[in-house]
Amino acid sequence: MTKRSTLPDRASESRDVKAEARSAIDSLKRVFKQLGPIRLAFTLLFILLAVLVARFSWHVTLIQEAERALYDIRASAYAEQVEKDDRIVMIVYNEETLKLTGQRSPVDRTILAQALETIDQAGAKAIGIDILFDMSQDDDQLLISTFKSMKTPTYLAYADPELNPEIDFAQHEFLVDFLANLEGSNVKPTSIDMGQDFDGVQRRWTSLPSDLPPFLAIALTKPNPKFAKNDGAIRYLVPDKADTPVFDKLPIDGFADPAMLDFFIPYIKDKYVLIGGDFIDRDRFDTPLATVEGASADDSNMIGLEIHAHMLAQLLDDNIPSKIPGWTLWLAAIIVAICGGLSAMVVGRAIKVAFILIAQFFFFLVFPFILHRIGIDTLTLPAFGWGVGWLLGYASVGAAARTIGSKQRAFAQGALGKYLPKSIAGEIMRDPEKLALHGEKRQIFAVFTDLEGFTKLSHAVEPEMVATLLNDYLDRLSDVALEYGGTIDKFVGDALVAFWGAPIAYPDDGERAAKAAYALYQAGEEFRKNVPEGVPPIGRTRVGMHYGDAIVGNFGGEGRIQYTALGDAMNTAARLEAANKALETKVLISREAMERTGMDWYRPMGKITLRGRSTPVDVFEPVPDWETKDREAVTAVIAAHDSGDIGAIQALNAMMKRYGEDLGLANLRKRLEKTKDGESYALG
Repeated sequence: MTKRSTLPDRASESRDVKAEARSAIDSLKRVFKQLGPIRLAFTLLFILLAVLVARFSWHVTLIQEAERALYDIRASAYAEQVEKDDRIVMIVYNEETLKLTGQRSPVDRTILAQALETIDQAGAKAIGIDILFDMSQDDDQLLISTFKSMKTPTYLAYADPELNPEIDFAQHEFLVDFLANLEGSNVKPTSIDMGQDFDGVQRRWTSLPSDLPPFLAIALTKPNPKFAKNDGAIRYLVPDKADTPVFDKLPIDGFADPAMLDFFIPYIKDKYVLIGGDFIDRDRFDTPLATVEGASADDSNMIGLEIHAHMLAQLLDDNIPSKIPGWTLWLAAIIVAICGGLSAMVVGRAIKVAFILIAQFFFFLVFPFILHRIGIDTLTLPAFGWGVGWLLGYASVGAAARTIGSKQRAFAQGALGKYLPKSIAGEIMRDPEKLALHGEKRQIFAVFTDLEGFTKLSHAVEPEMVATLLNDYLDRLSDVALEYGGTIDKFVGDALVAFWGAPIAYPDDGERAAKAAYALYQAGEEFRKNVPEGVPPIGRTRVGMHYGDAIVGNFGGEGRIQYTALGDAMNTAARLEAANKALETKVLISREAMERTGMDWYRPMGKITLRGRSTPVDVFEPVPDWETKDREAVTAVIAAHDSGDIGAIQALNAMMKRYGEDLGLANLRKRLEKTKDGESYALG
């Protein structure tokens, strides 16, 4: 068996793609032409603005506030719930400690020295101290001596005046000298300054200059290159139980008693110890977790020491969210602006439009949460900016579309009432794009009519009377076609050409077209009965109907446009109309059309080969006044003839007597007598 080549199919597909591309380019050219250079320039400018807003919304006033709020919601919604983190313990000065020592600022250093001795002996893994020693105290030498004797790696707070405005030059100098006294010991400086966002919320890691000591969390552990330059989001943890904190927090005064060493060893051994203050009015920061019940140390904020603890836990887990590449954000901004513009061009029913718009906004709302959930750093994700960029794109293209739409409506208004029914005209006025301004392939029901003997009549009466008769006749037929929802294609002399299925297709197009075909014949009969006296007899109106492919649209160029249909469906319908004369029928409908009408009022009229065609066509004629059993009897005769039973033709005699003069039925009998085994009857 020879394998069929697919090259012709591929060539055809290539041609279709090229044709569609040319059509799209032509449509774009028309849009640019209709907009004009000034409006086009403003449209493009606003689209560019939409892209920029969608990309840089974290840096735009007011919008950045919304971005931060949305990020806080995401961070709160997906904050990881954990049991108590036993790797880290916080030892704090609190209000009770201040009452005990009688010293508030600076804090008492004797109690710190005593506590450090206990912590050192308890076997801590490393110690981080979030307390600045920036002014002299009487017990400095005691503390320095304790620091020098420390065996545990200890990191002491350092602050740079350029990053921390609360420390002045003199305080900084004292701090530097204090740290210099500890050179050669296990105590090293560490940076503690954290950079908050402009709204004072601590959302991100602080990326420090390379000449400063390492950040506290990094200093306490082995260097991690991923975190060294990290300025991404801090991963905050929340407790899985409301009454259980994420990190143990113990008062420092308990550690000042050497007798408590054995008690504290389980809390300290092999753990990271953070020492700092837990005061109501100092060193507190808002965090994204402020909205999560039980997530913060206070009602709405967290002590700096606890933030360091969260950062340390994140570093220990090597959990750094994946960064979003800059090019991805640019691409997303462009897509968002384009989607907004395209959405402004969506037309159709309100439900369809609403679904498309709601789906996009739902995506903008949900997609950032999905990214955050799978470990993407959404701290700089322009989620709100996407929405604003989409709106700008929608508004800019929408304004342009309204300009184009007004011109299309003006065009449609001039044409609708002439060849479209009211139902279709109403939809096109609401949606002008449905009246295609170019050719498109559609499947339609085509109907042709012809008035028998009108040419001879036009020579027998005065021209004025011909015009009167023709206008009356065509008005009657036009009313019928429009009443049944058809689109009037054209008038050719006394002939009417109409079709169903374009510019708008309906599920019942076949039924309405079939009813219209028979009603057109009846309208012709009514016209014959009402001609003025003195006018010679007028013949019947013959009708042909077929279903098939056609190219439908506005043709004729810019200067002279006609909405019409071209193709096989129209040609076959015209030949069916002409076949009525040879078959002595009134309305002929092809099998392709008949099977799609959903009606049972047809009798088969055999198989014929139309003039100029080689493929036979099964034809049918509507006979609504016939009984069902008689239509079925004719169907049985045709089936018997197809199987070679010539004698079955005799069954038609009874029906011919019952329905009187039926020229079409008599003609069918003659054709069946001249053919056999279901042969097609060729029309000459």
